[in-house]
Amino acid sequence: MQYSQGNLGRIFALRLEDGELMPQTLEDFLVAQGLTHGLAFMVGGAEDGSRLVVGPEDGRALPVNPMVTALIGAHEVLGVGTIFPNETGRPVLHMHGACGRERATITGCIRAGIKTWHILEIIVLEITGLAATRLPDAATGFHLLQCTPQE
Repeated sequence: MQYSQGNLGRIFALRLEDGELMPQTLEDFLVAQGLTHGLAFMVGGAEDGSRLVVGPEDGRALPVNPMVTALIGAHEVLGVGTIFPNETGRPVLHMHGACGRERATITGCIRAGIKTWHILEIIVLEITGLAATRLPDAATGFHLLQCTPQE
């Protein structure tokens, strides 16, 4: 296990409008605010055609080959994610969401692209003082969180 301890910093509330994209819109906002570490919560609507990563084709094959699915019709959506900088210092959101329509729900990682259906509300909690970065992992193809505890 790796860990790093931090403190609560700024808190932001955002409203994404019809057609705006996640995670791109949020990550661009984070860059503009100089926020590199945090936690994000999302609630609202996902447009028809939004895409989720819904698992690996084979859970043990390396490198991982992701399965991507597109939503059919507008969906209610909620998600939670972490924000950590990559090797260049740019903040990267890792968020999983559940998208529901009628009695069906699709859950997955939003990195393939969620398009806002009328409104997405995002709450961002900044975490300061962390020594944590997402670094590339050659075996999996993921950018894995690397933490360094402070003395």
